[in-house]
Amino acid sequence: MKSASIRVAADDCAGILKVLADETRLAVVERLMQGPQHVGEISAILEVEPTLLSHHLRVLREAGLVVSQREGKQVLYSLASDVQGSRRGRAINLGCCRISFK
Repeated sequence: MKSASIRVAADDCAGILKVLADETRLAVVERLMQGPQHVGEISAILEVEPTLLSHHLRVLREAGLVVSQREGKQVLYSLASDVQGSRRGRAINLGCCRISFK
């Protein structure tokens, strides 16, 4: 039975890593490590069209990596509480693995 729970964890980890395999989504996560940001801020900094960014944010949200909060007409995105950032803000712990940014 123990191997079944390990396999589920491996499947979950593989799914998360598949989501993060996209360059734009990985850049969004790195950006959100600095703190919550509005869609417009992320779009301008990463130079990604807002509609394309919204798609990537939806994929990240569905994977449980980011959360959103509506503030009037704007949406504020932040890393999900399960995604732990390091003290220096250059790495995240996904529970199954740790990703470091240079």
